[in-house]
Amino acid sequence: MFLSRESYPWFAVQVRTLHEGPIAALLRAKGYEPFHATCKCRRQWSDRIKVVDQPLFPGYLFCQFDVQKRLAILMTPGVIRIVGCGKSPVSVVDSEIEALQAIVRAGLPTQPWAFLNIGDRVRVNHGALRGVEGILIQVKSRHRIILSVTLLQRSVAVEIDSAQVSLLQRAQQASILSNSATRNSYTGSGFTARAPREGFLTPACSAAKVLPRLN
Repeated sequence: MFLSRESYPWFAVQVRTLHEGPIAALLRAKGYEPFHATCKCRRQWSDRIKVVDQPLFPGYLFCQFDVQKRLAILMTPGVIRIVGCGKSPVSVVDSEIEALQAIVRAGLPTQPWAFLNIGDRVRVNHGALRGVEGILIQVKSRHRIILSVTLLQRSVAVEIDSAQVSLLQRAQQASILSNSATRNSYTGSGFTARAPREGFLTPACSAAKVLPRLN
C-alpha cells in the first residue's frame, strides 16, 4: 500500500554546521520536505546591526521518510548521519515536531536553549500556541516555555504570557517521571549509560521504540 510522505515518522538528520539551509534545499530537490527551524538573531557588523536567520538546532534538520529507503538521505552532500542508536535511526516524537512547527508558524521570539528536565510543565491555553506543552521558566522578568526534542537533548525557548498557560505537572513530579523515562531509555538495550552532559548529543537507545514525551 502506498504511503504519503506525511505518513512516515520524523527523523533528525545531522548535517554540516552552517550549511543547514543549502542541505535542506538539496533534500527538497529530491522530493523531501525537511523542517529547517530558524529564528531571527541580531548580529553586530562593522558598521551596523543586522537581523539574520539562525538555526534553532545548529547542525540538524528534521525530515520525514521511509527508514528502509534512507540511502537517498545519507547520500545527500553535507549529510553526516541520521540520529539514532548505533546504525539504527530513532524517530523524533511527533508532538515535539508539531510544537516546534507551531512556534515557527506563530513567528514569536525564539532562541536555542539548553535541554532541561526541571521546572513546571505547562500547557498554553490561548493564542497561536494553544495546546502546546512545555516547561515554564523566567528570564529577566519575562516568561518563556521550553520545548524539547528528547532525541537530540536540545530545547528551544519561546516567549509567552504566563496568563495564557495552565499547570500540568509540578517540577518535582515532572523531574521524577523524566528521570524514570531517561533511565528506561538508556537501560532498555541491556546496558546502563551515563546521563548526558549539557550540550552533548546522546541518542536515547532502547530495545523498544519508546521515547519520553516532551520534557
